[in-house]
Amino acid sequence: MYIFWIIPVFLILYIIRIIIGPSVWDRLLGMNLVATKVVIIIIAFASLYELTYLLDFAIVYEIFGFISTIFISLFLMERKKGGKK
Repeated sequence: MYIFWIIPVFLILYIIRIIIGPSVWDRLLGMNLVATKVVIIIIAFASLYELTYLLDFAIVYEIFGFISTIFISLFLMERKKGGKK
């Protein structure tokens, strides 16, 4: 299956984006993309070996990834404004 060879290449590129930045928003986007690719790998592995319980883990992992991205974005926006509403 080609997905197990293509996705790690993208993961390496996203990790490079996380390391070099240049802004916090680029790093946050890279973290979100890494989380999404991990979910894709879990789903592909689950469908390949017919392990349906892994789909539940993928859903929960993606929900936590989405919520953490929202909260980190809100935190960064508040920090940029100086903490005042």
